Amino acid sequence: MNVVLDDRLLVQELLVGIRRPDSIVHTTAYWYYRACRAAVLGAGGHLSGPFRELQTLAQERAIRSMLQLPEDIGLPDTRQLVPIMVEVAGRHPRLNLLNLEGVAAVRALDATLWLSREAADGVLPAVLDAEHLAWEVVAVH
Repeated sequence: MNVVLDDRLLVQELLVGIRRPDSIVHTTAYWYYRACRAAVLGAGGHLSGPFRELQTLAQERAIRSMLQLPEDIGLPDTRQLVPIMVEVAGRHPRLNLLNLEGVAAVRALDATLWLSREAADGVLPAVLDAEHLAWEVVAVH
């Protein structure tokens, strides 16, 4: 089963692992960027908080791992996503670039979007439902 992780769940996957045995994990370039920015430059928010909780050496290792995304986490090809993003933007003109890329990745990969609770409280679930795309909330601890 293809799954796309939002930025918060990407952080959790890299720090502690959340994937299920039957899942093939992907993320998007913008969610990957936000996760890396939070790890390196974060101020303790919901994305960077997990890094701040680590001891110094573990924190340094975790930040290095963020900057070298493992090969077993896929990044969809932008050439494939952009036309889908444009199409979705036509139907949902208020959707931001970050979420447009997420929706396009789910469609292109025939995937389920795994959303953190924070992301599930936003506008994305309604768009995913309108687009008839699969999603689920994945709790992190």
